[in-house]
Amino acid sequence: MKAAAFSEFGGPEVLRTMELETPEAGAGQVRVRVRTAGVQPFDVAVRQGWTPPGVSGGLPRVPGNEFAGVVDQVGAGVSGIAPGDEVLGFDLLNCYAEYVVVPAENVTAKPEGMSWEVAGGLTAGAQTASIAVEQLGVGEGDTLLVHAAAGAVGTAAVQLARLRGVRVVGTAREENHDYLRSLGAVPVAYGEGLEERVRRAAPQGVDAVIDGAGGQALEVSLRLAEPERIITLVEHGRAAELGVQTTRGLRLASRLAELAGLHVKGDLAWHVRRTYPLDRAADAHREVEGRHGRGKVVLTVL
Repeated sequence: MKAAAFSEFGGPEVLRTMELETPEAGAGQVRVRVRTAGVQPFDVAVRQGWTPPGVSGGLPRVPGNEFAGVVDQVGAGVSGIAPGDEVLGFDLLNCYAEYVVVPAENVTAKPEGMSWEVAGGLTAGAQTASIAVEQLGVGEGDTLLVHAAAGAVGTAAVQLARLRGVRVVGTAREENHDYLRSLGAVPVAYGEGLEERVRRAAPQGVDAVIDGAGGQALEVSLRLAEPERIITLVEHGRAAELGVQTTRGLRLASRLAELAGLHVKGDLAWHVRRTYPLDRAADAHREVEGRHGRGKVVLTVL
């Protein structure tokens, strides 16, 4: 099979198309012919040399931890899934490929009304946002501050919080402010004076924060909310010393199915800003590394 993989750690240029052995589904697993795969900062970190907990094995390594496609092989002991089923799902690695093998519990049915581009890029951002919103326990009447609100996680966090009756203030570059308004957030620009702008946008105060930006945004957040009411998605190394949270929940097919359902109902808009073919995975990584982009970058495999 073809896969976008790397044989050494480094910049985007180490990602190239390779011919690798096609995996076979074992007991409790399914093999999926991949149609699309999402690209995210997690994948960039893997390419740069980070090994996720629980991952073993050497190089070459295939990044990618979310996908959508068609089941073409079902392992022993799997029920309720058959070849030909259209699914979306997740794993830690190996999704930038024509075929991926995952535990059967890592996939859920792709709704008919969902495009392949959305399906391939929904899992990581939407599930992370769902976990964060639930973990903070925000509800009717609360105000949530979301940093990097125009990105994939931010896009989902804004909408999921709004479904709970939460008032949302979102930080983003000014060219993304109309987008945030369309999602139901009050937009605020980054940069000098951020704290004052947030306080004007939320005169009643900020109850909780989802930090997808780090740096100055996190520092400002610590002056606006109690540390235990802040979740950072990027400053994992500083979280303990600052007393802020990181996400603790697990990605689940049941959670993914619920989020996919919200999308087809029109309650969870999902913006795919650009797609790249598999052989341009390096370009997709360059775009994701640029940060501040609106929505999701997705690879088209088939």
